[in-house]
Amino acid sequence: MSDDELAAAAAEAAATLASQDSGPGDAAAPPEATELARLEEALTAERDKHLRLAAEFDNFRKRMVRERQDAGTRAQADLVLGLIEVLDDIMRFAHLDPSTVDSNTVVQGVAMVERKVMKSLAGHGLELVDPVGRPFDPAFHEAVGTEPADSSEEDHLVARVYQPGYVFRGQLLRPARVVVKQWLG
Repeated sequence: MSDDELAAAAAEAAATLASQDSGPGDAAAPPEATELARLEEALTAERDKHLRLAAEFDNFRKRMVRERQDAGTRAQADLVLGLIEVLDDIMRFAHLDPSTVDSNTVVQGVAMVERKVMKSLAGHGLELVDPVGRPFDPAFHEAVGTEPADSSEEDHLVARVYQPGYVFRGQLLRPARVVVKQWLG
């Protein structure tokens, strides 16, 4: 029985008691008084039940917020863990003696670190947007210039990439900044 139904039943019982206007010696008054008391107890019990459910829901909501924050922290920790090896490599390069290392070795080492960073980030969902030779797509590319196309088939194809773009798990983080070929006919 809902709170409204219980309240209506209690009001009806009270109205019935008042309309009878019976004296203290009337035998019908005690059963109605006990019915009213029973209905009031039921109403109180339903209110308590409602308050308990509201408290349980509030605790559930707080637990879900806490669990969501914990999941975010764990995801960040996984990402950082994947980058620790790369950080170790960078620290090794930072402490090399420049007099004993030639420039080719440094360039090769930096390229190796770059590949390691990209591999680690790709494992977490990062994709590189490098559209050379593909049609220009304003959803993923930002045109910073144009250059003439040699034929109409090359019209609106990406000629060069000034800055690569990045997509993380389907969400564009940064568009690729590109030069687009344009057929002038």
